[in-house]
Amino acid sequence: MKLSTRLALAALAATCFALPVPASAARESWRERASGDQEITLGDIAAEVAFGREISARILGRYNPYDNPALIKYVNLVGLALVRSTNRPELNFRFTVLNTSEVNAYAAPGGYVFVTLGALQLMKDESELAGVLAHEIAHITEMHVVKELKIKGTDSSITSGMAQLVGGSTESARAAFSQAVDKGLEMIFKDEYKRDNELQADKTAITISALSGYDASALAKYLDRVRAVKERAPGAVKVQAPETAQSHPSFNTRISQINEVIAKDGIDVTGLDSKQKRFVAAMKSLK
Repeated sequence: MKLSTRLALAALAATCFALPVPASAARESWRERASGDQEITLGDIAAEVAFGREISARILGRYNPYDNPALIKYVNLVGLALVRSTNRPELNFRFTVLNTSEVNAYAAPGGYVFVTLGALQLMKDESELAGVLAHEIAHITEMHVVKELKIKGTDSSITSGMAQLVGGSTESARAAFSQAVDKGLEMIFKDEYKRDNELQADKTAITISALSGYDASALAKYLDRVRAVKERAPGAVKVQAPETAQSHPSFNTRISQINEVIAKDGIDVTGLDSKQKRFVAAMKSLK
């Protein structure tokens, strides 16, 4: 990809996300977030954000952002409620909607979260939206792509490591960075997260949703609906979560685990407001 094109996409990425969402520490209780303690330097953070920004630019080069400020604001506000219950206060999370009928959501390192218009149209309420966003947030907080591709800075300087490669100081550096981004995109687009990572993201999503006051079982309800639609008309809905992929857990496995974790942890999902009216009102702004 030419530097001028890459810079243009990066600029587009910067303008397509509304309301930067700073994370904050969540309350400590039995609902503590399911993330291990990790030592992260300023250089590591800079490298992660720079890497995620480039991946986000590539995603926006593949899909057009959905031009609906009201809906983007709504999705960001739901994201804000969720991010408060994560363990990455050093990141500014950003959320946007992709204008495609595909049913999917994506997460890029550094705090970039995407949900497709097709996915939104299949949801019934705000708790389901929260469940999907929480799953993608979990991929970021658990640093699945970052760990798999070993994206790290070299010291505590914010201009170190991978962050330097974005500017393309040398041809070899630009090539190495581009190759790493290609691998990251392959993981995201082809659902090549490791099976354990995908299941961990679901577990973390349960905790994030519950901490934020949402029905933690909503993600399972949404996945069950996606599965049903796909079974009725396999070609009608493009869902990049293949049941046949050995590395990716099936819908049945994910749904069973979500329900088991909720029961085991004693998370109360009764009597919660699913915010359906607010969700329906926001969806009325669809063009």
